[in-house]
Amino acid sequence: MRIFVTGASGWIGSALVPELIAAGHWVVGLARSDASAAALTTAGAETVRGTVDDLDVLAGAAAASDGVIHLAYKHDIAFSGDYRGAAEADRRAADAVGDVLAGTDRPFVLASGLVGLSPGRVATERDMPADDGSPASVRMTTSMAVLALASRGVRSCVVRLSPTCHGDGDAGFMASLVAAARAKGVSGYLGDGANRWPAVHRLDAARMFRLAVERAPAGSVLHGVAEEGVAVRDIAEVIGRHLDLPVRPVAPEAAAGYFGWLAGLVGLDMAASNALTRELIDWQPVHPGLLDDLDKGHYFAAPATAS
Repeated sequence: MRIFVTGASGWIGSALVPELIAAGHWVVGLARSDASAAALTTAGAETVRGTVDDLDVLAGAAAASDGVIHLAYKHDIAFSGDYRGAAEADRRAADAVGDVLAGTDRPFVLASGLVGLSPGRVATERDMPADDGSPASVRMTTSMAVLALASRGVRSCVVRLSPTCHGDGDAGFMASLVAAARAKGVSGYLGDGANRWPAVHRLDAARMFRLAVERAPAGSVLHGVAEEGVAVRDIAEVIGRHLDLPVRPVAPEAAAGYFGWLAGLVGLDMAASNALTRELIDWQPVHPGLLDDLDKGHYFAAPATAS
């Protein structure tokens, strides 16, 4: 298949592109910079220049493809506090692609998230988000709109990714926790640290997206989850051991000062199952789990210093 991928040079996209090419697909990646375009060309992909805000570019590339995987998301503005703006941009992009693919029976795979889906209990692929007007629900309603494309002749699928998509080179949640511990001199967690975060290795996530575009049924939900839930205190223990720092709870009133943009997330309990996903697309995670990956040491390499 000729597959159009947004976010193709990003954290998961840069693993997905070689995964797709190795499986015999032709990849067209959205590139918003010269560096992204060069990386995609080196990887063997075709490029189209633009951003997720260039709706005509998205529509044109989607129309010329046999399937679309939409990974791009404005994480930069979301993490700076504009969650709603990032989610609304994502909805416009998804709508532009969905309108073009309507009636074609082509696959459209959307990357979404698990945060806020079912706090305090194990979420399954059958759980659907509540539209409560929160920034998290705005993003989740986009996933509902993509699933609804199944009734319009699109083989739509939503992959709900773990907040912790880990691996060598990760600059996300785990890297931020390591940076906070290093800066504060203590590896911290909230409460008793028993709350759980689901996790998946970046390479296992990439393979899931490839299988989704190849075989996921119309209107299906997949969970990008290899581990149902890893206790946040266990994560803090590994970080403390590698940095030779004490491991201690952080007082709720000090959370923002310690965790920064992660303060609203680090105390959430958001375990999630992958049972239906494994059955639906015959996906089996094979790469290291989160704690084992942390123990490999790459998260703790000394930060580069200016010369």
